[in-house]
Amino acid sequence: MSKAPQKKSDAVDERLRLVRELAKVMEDTGLVEIDLEDDHVSVHLSKTGTMAPAQMMSPMMAAPAPAQSAAASTPVETAKAAAADKSVPDNAITSPMVGTAYLAPEPGAAVFIKEGDNIKAGQTLLIIEAMKVMNPITAPSTGTVRQILVDDGQPVEFGEPLVVID
Repeated sequence: MSKAPQKKSDAVDERLRLVRELAKVMEDTGLVEIDLEDDHVSVHLSKTGTMAPAQMMSPMMAAPAPAQSAAASTPVETAKAAAADKSVPDNAITSPMVGTAYLAPEPGAAVFIKEGDNIKAGQTLLIIEAMKVMNPITAPSTGTVRQILVDDGQPVEFGEPLVVID
């Protein structure tokens, strides 16, 4: 006995139900991101509100993402609030991406910079690992390291202050 083909609206309803169930799983477990993929469906849900183009849902699957609570904020707003709380100068070098900051090229190695060091334009200050890629963060100009605002191995957000150089 073969199953009758689903109507387009039934398929959309089924996908919306799936998205709602996944959103509930995220809420119940505290997950901030979830992916599901099979032969017919690929779903990526994220509470951060960003999706890579390859992960976007097809028009048939488009459904509103789970709403963030009013208290939740974007990574940029969080970084700006942190900067305001710490009175970070305008000349702070900020993170161009989300990732993990490392102050040395490898575990146990000497750090790239220390507070009080004189640096040259283009000198590596630290690295940020994002998606298994090590991205050097370099000095935009010659100066003196006044403050290092992150710890080795610390997760960082886009726009988060990293180093202050005078």
